Amino acid sequence: MPKLFYYYSAMNAGKSTNLMQSAHNYEERGMRVLTLLPGIVGKTEIVSRIGLRRDAIVFDGDMLDASMFESISCVFVDEAQFLSRNQVIFLAGVVDAMDIPVLCYGLRTDFMGEPFEGSKYLLSLADEIVEIKTICECSKKATMNIRIDEHKELVKDGEQVQIGGNESYVSVCRADFFKMTR
Repeated sequence: MPKLFYYYSAMNAGKSTNLMQSAHNYEERGMRVLTLLPGIVGKTEIVSRIGLRRDAIVFDGDMLDASMFESISCVFVDEAQFLSRNQVIFLAGVVDAMDIPVLCYGLRTDFMGEPFEGSKYLLSLADEIVEIKTICECSKKATMNIRIDEHKELVKDGEQVQIGGNESYVSVCRADFFKMTR
């Protein structure tokens, strides 16, 4: 039975790598997959920190075109925290009406500890929620992200969305997050 999955973690846990491995597994068995990336990311491919790359269909707006899902065995969405409420509901409908599994990968919260819109609705509507684990410098499980500037100094406010990688974000445990941000 197809399900809506939400795989979430802090930054640098391997979400994109996990997505690409799962998509490869489907394709290796002759199945067609659809790989999606929200337009806000500003890229046309999914790129993992270990160097893997995969083309993606970039989408914007509240609705996706249902014809995109014809003859598809599985849908993969990277950076799913950037989905809108309507897009999450649409993807749940892909599972329910088209019997296609949808696997979404993203962050749970932003650098201020606030939920992203897409994450909030995926955590509410997903059939299965899976944490992908990573570690903090202190060796505890990292569950939060902090934003840093070009001098590696903590950034405590700003726009929720700032696309970046290791140069802009660090994964930390909850205790260290509160020590640093309070």
